[in-house]
Amino acid sequence: ECRTGLFRCRVIYSRTIEKTEFLQHEYRQIQSLKLVEDNKIDYRFKFANRQYLEELFSRRGDCDDILIVKNGCITDSLTANVVFYDGSRWWTPDTPLLVGTQRAKLLDEGKIAMCRITPSDLKKYKKAGLINAMQNLEEMPVMGIEKIQ
Repeated sequence: ECRTGLFRCRVIYSRTIEKTEFLQHEYRQIQSLKLVEDNKIDYRFKFANRQYLEELFSRRGDCDDILIVKNGCITDSLTANVVFYDGSRWWTPDTPLLVGTQRAKLLDEGKIAMCRITPSDLKKYKKAGLINAMQNLEEMPVMGIEKIQ
């Protein structure tokens, strides 16, 4: 059944592997982002229980996704690391909640750079994009910076 289409592999584990599953991947249409502040969130590791993130996501209003702000710095969206384009280069915050694999790869390749980004810095950028293991710079959703509330 996984021979046609795009799938992601999800491995749930603690001390041992508890479950492995293949889930059909569908890209979400994201055209707007809502800044949501939370200074308590800690998401250094992926967890099966994403209830806390889902609670933050529920505060998005009429936007498609959220940008989490922690201690005054932009971190990530619900399911992706964020990058910002200044007209010549893509930048990613130096304060991610989760250091994603795509983000690490793009940093290693020199395709993106890292710096501190706060909500007041957004006026320096023209576009925002969301990257994760399934979305690189060419396939990521991109929106004008004015689409961030």
